[in-house]
Amino acid sequence: MSDVRGSDTVTKSLRGHEGSAAFVVAANRLPVDRVQLPDGSTTWRTSPGGLVTALEPVLRKQGGAWIGWTGAADEELAPFEHDGMQLVPIPIHAQEVEEYYEGFSNATLWPLYHDVIATPEFHREWWDSYVAVNRRFAAYAAAIAEPSAVVWIQDYQLQLVPQMLRELRPDLRIGYFLHVPFPPAELFTQLPWRRHILEGLLGADLVGFQTNGAAQNFVRLVRLRVGHKTHRDTIYLEDGRSVVAKAFPISIDSSSFEELARQPETAARALEIRESLGNPKFVLLGVDRLDYTKGMPQRLRAFGELAQEGILDPAEAVFVQVAPPSRERVDQYRRLRDEIDRLVGRINGDVGRIGQPPITYLHSSFPRSEMAALYRAADVMVVTPLRDGMNLVAKEYVACRYEDTGALVLSEFAGAAAELKQAYLVNPYDINGMKATMLKAISDPPKEKTKRMRAMRRQVMEHDVDKWAQNFLEELELIREPHGKRTRPVD
Repeated sequence: MSDVRGSDTVTKSLRGHEGSAAFVVAANRLPVDRVQLPDGSTTWRTSPGGLVTALEPVLRKQGGAWIGWTGAADEELAPFEHDGMQLVPIPIHAQEVEEYYEGFSNATLWPLYHDVIATPEFHREWWDSYVAVNRRFAAYAAAIAEPSAVVWIQDYQLQLVPQMLRELRPDLRIGYFLHVPFPPAELFTQLPWRRHILEGLLGADLVGFQTNGAAQNFVRLVRLRVGHKTHRDTIYLEDGRSVVAKAFPISIDSSSFEELARQPETAARALEIRESLGNPKFVLLGVDRLDYTKGMPQRLRAFGELAQEGILDPAEAVFVQVAPPSRERVDQYRRLRDEIDRLVGRINGDVGRIGQPPITYLHSSFPRSEMAALYRAADVMVVTPLRDGMNLVAKEYVACRYEDTGALVLSEFAGAAAELKQAYLVNPYDINGMKATMLKAISDPPKEKTKRMRAMRRQVMEHDVDKWAQNFLEELELIREPHGKRTRPVD
């Protein structure tokens, strides 16, 4: 398969756009979704994600460009503008979708970085595709960036891009942010291409992680496996460059979620949701992509046992689980969907009554307005991943609880637990512990719940996604300024 590393191919694709951006974002996907109109034509709609919300104003202000894939295989599009953003589509071929994206990114790196909850697969042809697509991203970024531009590379699909881009354009200021966990040495060293990944990331000036633990894992691995000297959060390379690795916990557009939650139509919809559930005393809610890292079976089993043992009356407490589809072409995800279907069916069959299933399972996506209504309708939010880089659903729930009501049950293994310390923290592998924590979240006095929610809301509202982007970009600017240089430790 052809590799777009040749300057002729890139120049042809970017004709008229070379060297046009002072700020470049490189992410696996573009920040837009294709929408089909009633007349059959298609257009683009800005994606609803927090990353887009945070970086959109920066792109506009700095004349920036976003490089990414459209999501369609074998599609070659010229750069285009959407809603004030310059978008640069990267072509990804059908075989690369299978090998780079579904293969190496999501069947090798994803399980490896999430504590090997599922067994990672190691295939050399997947790695070759990963290298080829990363090289393509680097070539496009090198072509589109102005002299001394800032390039911010996002997430686990593009871990080789920083070094590839550094070789092409040493004048650039390069940042990288990993949205998922970064594993400890005991897990990471299973990867046959471990040194290539570490050296790829070291092409950046600043490598950002969700938690301090992840940043420390990376620094330790670089010291042990690559042999560079390190001091706290700084890595010193042989060429005189220094690389900083530290935590920048990502957040959400908190104020917009609160604003949405305060709208009268959201309150009305929340009442409708509760009524459709039979007006129970307590509504518990889970919202997760259908992914094996999210701990859905454990959570539903805990709730099901509470109902089966008579501790919770299904007429008084119901569970709503929203699970948008995810990576349905990957076998592990299809098996998980079947498991959840069987589990929900068994629990509802065992303890449900006519018209009153204890678990309402929704395997579909909903707009943000509907999610805000669900957050307002839920007395207890249950966020119990087995491992998660951050988990923004927890923060979305907190942002929507402007009356300081409600309770958040949160996994200790979500990055958000480091910030939302007042949540009802739980080990999701401990089913009995999860049952006890759910009961405590339901039965604690309102005064206790208010105290906890008020503290979490202060954290979420003060540390929003804008502050996250600002903190990262300010640190990146500092690193390569003369007054920001780190002193190399004495040998």
